[in-house]
This record gives sequence, C-alpha cells and structure tokens, in this order.
Amino acid sequence: MSAVTITILMILGAYLAGSISSAILVCRLRGLPDPRTNGSGNPGATNVLRIGGLSSAVLVLLFDMLKGAIPSYISYKLGLDSVFLGLVAVSACLGHIFPIFFAFKGGKGVATAFGAMAPIGEDLALCLLATWIVFALITRYSSVAAIIAASLAPLFTWWLDERFTIPVAMLSALIVIRHKDNIHRLWTGEETKLSRKKRDKKTT
Repeated sequence: MSAVTITILMILGAYLAGSISSAILVCRLRGLPDPRTNGSGNPGATNVLRIGGLSSAVLVLLFDMLKGAIPSYISYKLGLDSVFLGLVAVSACLGHIFPIFFAFKGGKGVATAFGAMAPIGEDLALCLLATWIVFALITRYSSVAAIIAASLAPLFTWWLDERFTIPVAMLSALIVIRHKDNIHRLWTGEETKLSRKKRDKKTT
C-alpha cells in the first residue's frame, strides 16, 4: 500500500473518530441535558462540567483526547512525515468540530488537539497542561487558557522536539481560529467563566 493511500485512509479514519461526540454520548448515557442546547451550547468537556459535574467532564475529556491521540500515534508508527501527521491530527479535530454523525455541530477541538499532541512526549503534554491550568486559574476562563496554550504549543514543540513543529502549528492555528467567537465575547465582557455544577442540597 502506497504512502499516499495510507495517508488518505488515516485522514478519513481520524475524521470519523473525531466525529464521535463523547460529550453528547456521555450526557445521554448519564441522563444529562444535551450540551448543544444547555450551558454554553458547546459539546465539550468544559460545558459538560457546567451541566453535569466533574466525573462526566473527565470522561468526556479522556475520550476526546483519545480521538486525537490514537490516529496520530498510529500514523506516526506507520511512518508518515510531519506534514501528513499534521493533516491527520487536524482531521481528527475537524471531525470533533464538524461531526458527520451529529449534524456537523461539534465542539472547539481543544481536548482532541491536546490528545494529538500528547504522543510527541510527556514533556510537551506537561507544558501544555501546566499552561492551561495556570491561565485557567488566573483568568477563570477556559477559552483564554486554551488560546494561550495553543499559541504557545508550537514554541514548546520547537524547543522540545522541532521535528513536530509544523503539525503542532497547524493544530494551534485551527484551535485559535475556532475560538474567534470566544475572543469576541471576551472583548465585550460576555464570556462565561469556569464553573462547576453544584450538587443539590439534601432536604430534611
């Protein structure tokens, strides 16, 4: 099988894997409201945290990361070069953003992009995670933390393993572009801050 054929198959496979919306499926399985019509309206881990609590959000986060990590890792093992690796990773994110199984209405792709970057190395994963946590705690905005982490990702990659700077830059550009509405809401002061669903108090 030629390299071009393998690349095309991996791109299609990555898109289909990305199209499996874990936020919607987890909410359905747990009897939670549809994340597309509740909270921020974004079917992602942050919105599931708002409407369903921490455990549901963690499940969504892990599944979304795997959607990016598995196709990227398989493509790397198959010997695809850096540009093709980037195309596979971007395809997984595009599947998450425009899922064919859910009327092309998906999330921001942050967790899927992080998952695609994580196999590059633990050091890069830790840098990205630490960046997101620090800025999420400082600003209380998930979008700000995601935008900053995505913007710094190519720099971290160039520093740690420059071979993958191009695919990471492709992912970073996609994530920043996807947050254009969040940037507008931040500018107008309408962006929603991070919060978690509070448990109902027991009545006596």
